[in-house]
Amino acid sequence: MENCGWCNLSEEEKQFQVYESTLWSVFLSDEQDYIGRCILVLKRHCGSLSELKDDEWEELHGLIRKVETCLKTVLGATLCNWSCLMNSFYKKTDPDPHLHIHVRPRYDKPVMLNGSAYTDSEFGHHYALNKSGAIPVKDKEVLFSRLKEWMDR
Repeated sequence: MENCGWCNLSEEEKQFQVYESTLWSVFLSDEQDYIGRCILVLKRHCGSLSELKDDEWEELHGLIRKVETCLKTVLGATLCNWSCLMNSFYKKTDPDPHLHIHVRPRYDKPVMLNGSAYTDSEFGHHYALNKSGAIPVKDKEVLFSRLKEWMDR
């Protein structure tokens, strides 16, 4: 836990925290390969879904509904792909996984941010690996503001 990146986030790393509930945090992902991509992170250090406590499952269920509704309402997502892939932790000699869940909104129409159109060119297919996730800072800030405002209401 002392070497866990999720347990030891700096204030700078928390700058794109969209929402915080009692047991979970939601962050706008650094990678915006799918516009609005977020990561739900359990506040307690936990290695897998099977280790979640009942209250964590219950809160996660409500949070999934809230995040998905936000992405559909604010950005016009058609659907959301959810994944809990812990593979990167096991590339280390001494893995210490921390449960987190990715949500990739998918769009059948372009998303507009600051006059730029973001198109989901793989819509209807599995998400692409190694797709560029870089977007201009001004677009990421607008995206963050819109999501946070909706989530905090």
